[in-house]
Amino acid sequence: MKRFIFSALFILIASASLSAQNVTVKLKVSGFPKDTTYIHIGHISGNQLLVSDTLRVSENGSFYFESSENEPTLYLIAFPNSDKQAIHLMLEPKDKVEIALQYADSLKTMDITSAKGSRNIQVYQQFNNILRQNEIQFLAINREYTNPKTTENRKRELSLQFQQAQTTQNIAIRKLLERNTDVLISAFLVTYFDNDINTYIELFESVENGLKKNYADNQFVQYISSKIKGVLVPGREAPEIAMKDPNGNIRKLSDLRGKIVMIDFWASWCRPCRMENPNVVKLYHRYHSKGFEIYSVSLDKQRDQWLQAISQDGLEWDNHVSDLNGWTSSGGAAYGITSVPSTVLIDRQGRIIARNLRGAELENKLREIFGE
Repeated sequence: MKRFIFSALFILIASASLSAQNVTVKLKVSGFPKDTTYIHIGHISGNQLLVSDTLRVSENGSFYFESSENEPTLYLIAFPNSDKQAIHLMLEPKDKVEIALQYADSLKTMDITSAKGSRNIQVYQQFNNILRQNEIQFLAINREYTNPKTTENRKRELSLQFQQAQTTQNIAIRKLLERNTDVLISAFLVTYFDNDINTYIELFESVENGLKKNYADNQFVQYISSKIKGVLVPGREAPEIAMKDPNGNIRKLSDLRGKIVMIDFWASWCRPCRMENPNVVKLYHRYHSKGFEIYSVSLDKQRDQWLQAISQDGLEWDNHVSDLNGWTSSGGAAYGITSVPSTVLIDRQGRIIARNLRGAELENKLREIFGE
């Protein structure tokens, strides 16, 4: 379950003192919600998100704003006092942009249907289109999964459907960014994979290489450069974790040397984690006798909820640990965990094999390791 992916980048705006150039944006909205009369135009200044203007929407859904910029700036079009999602616009000096928007009442979203004058916005539009294609499917799967009448067999089917849809979405986003490594917005959008950076390290490196010639001093690019330097790549020794189990005993990850170990970062309140658990239990039963262990690190804060989830989901292995510190978990911090579920697969010598393998990908990797 991801936290808001891009929040870490809200503090990242370059401070170069170049001569300012006018930026103009013309927007036309179709299906604009009747309860919205004004929009906010926001941008980042230093470490703050500022409302730079409030515009009244005309009767035909048109509005316009102009700004003077000396560097690329990330703008947000937000809808005050509502749950409608904001739109991100990466604007560069001299940009003259025309954008058409379509409000989707069922999802409370405002989507870009066309953009002229900016590759940044065109790439962002394609990114949003990919997300929207799967959003309705994700909502439908979650609605059926949480229905008390849904059987355990059906839940397993829904879990597989969710994983397949997520994989398809991730592949589409990766291909989009690979085609646009020279477009600055890609340094912003690639953070969609922040929590899976070990899996997508080559994509991060491609975006960095594509942008550093023209945008080396841009802090969006510097941000992904810093992320690349901190990656726990396959082949490196896995950091130690030593935490208490439910009985108060310290369990060390290093004590499992000689086994193939999956570190499973999860929490009782994490719906995708709970949906994945039946698959994890199945693989544990299949490969435990051959040397497969699971080391589960919970990001829970409530002990009772943690233990109840272990019991309800049949997580019968012994290596359950937690310091009950939620997102500030010492185990999570050692691996840079900012979302769950998140996994790390480790070989018998304690070296990292791969990160964030789930579902069919995890099953295939274990089949390969154990020679089936």
